[in-house]
Amino acid sequence: MVVSQKKPAPANGDANDTVRVGSVALVILCQSTQALIYGGIALFLPLIQRDLGLSFTQAGTLAAASTIVYALMQIPSGHFADRVGAKPMFLIGLLGTNLLAFSFAHLDHYGMLLVNQALSGGFRSLLFAPGLMLMSALFPPERRATAMGLYVAGGFSSNVLLNTLGPSLVGPLGWRVLFMIFSAGGIIVLLSYWRFGASGPRGSRTDPLSLAEILRLFRSPLMWVIGAIQYVRLAIVSGLSFWLPTFLVLEKGYSLQTAGLLVALGSAVTAPANFLGGYVSDRLRSPLLVIGSSLTLLAFMNVLLVHITNLWLLAGVFIVNGIFVQFYFGPLFAVQIQMMGRQRAGLTTGCGNFFANLGSLSCAYCLGVLKDATGSFKVGLYSLAALCLLALVCTIALSRMKPIESA
Repeated sequence: MVVSQKKPAPANGDANDTVRVGSVALVILCQSTQALIYGGIALFLPLIQRDLGLSFTQAGTLAAASTIVYALMQIPSGHFADRVGAKPMFLIGLLGTNLLAFSFAHLDHYGMLLVNQALSGGFRSLLFAPGLMLMSALFPPERRATAMGLYVAGGFSSNVLLNTLGPSLVGPLGWRVLFMIFSAGGIIVLLSYWRFGASGPRGSRTDPLSLAEILRLFRSPLMWVIGAIQYVRLAIVSGLSFWLPTFLVLEKGYSLQTAGLLVALGSAVTAPANFLGGYVSDRLRSPLLVIGSSLTLLAFMNVLLVHITNLWLLAGVFIVNGIFVQFYFGPLFAVQIQMMGRQRAGLTTGCGNFFANLGSLSCAYCLGVLKDATGSFKVGLYSLAALCLLALVCTIALSRMKPIESA
């Protein structure tokens, strides 16, 4: 009797697991390279201002130009990710972002810098919703918050490297050379993901963009409540990340190296906190509790930033801030998709991030304007604390609302 031999079943499973783990790593690396570019502008902003003769308002406008285009492109980006597929949109966004970073290093005129950052915002918009979709597809549905938190963890991990080594490298190399290095590294990672990464969710090319569907979302009170929380989320993240190095140098009197280390300390705990927040939310099955607790602590930390001058106490505030500024990222997007519909995850994510980037736009710009008008960041930090409390009220309201699908 001849006994047929079959290949061991685990081998194929092991191969699939290897592809999945490799794809997760490549998506995170892609996110990390674009985060280096955006974070580099914030870290080196005092040097960029000095070299190019920019005012605080002009520097804030650079962030505003990028963010307003980024915000306006969120809904189209999410739609095209649903229709064309997540991976093609993600690769296009990466290519444009890195090429524009290379050109940024060669510009001297404020107007050209403004155009550069506006275009960069358009390409960066192609990374968010498609990237979240790519990462979520690599995890089971019950781990959605964990997957989303892990996606942005890569960006904060790169900020640790940037803020630790950047101040030391910028002296001998200059900020222009560093941006060219960031761009070259991003292109290498892009090519690796294009060749070896998983294809991710495929698009539905026959599904046109429905204006009625978008209007239905925006007519829903649920959309506006979630949108308010998203507004505050990125207002806090962008306001702090863009202006904290300058705040520490000008108002606390620390060197750029010390400021970089403090920011790196916050980023060092933010990176694992993204993953941990999603994990805790998935385990407790209580994302709104995670969101509300995080917002409460952030309000308190922003007030402390104004009053504390001791270096060690500031380091403690940066650690707590670093943990909770993104601790609720995964839970918030998981709740949003759950309550607003899973069939159009790209469009849903784009709508929420549209509101988030309105917060980023207004906060990054207004903090610069307030600094020019009052000579201090104090009013701006108090305003951030008030926004956290407003988002806390919205979170409580959200706990009493019904999902769109069941309404």
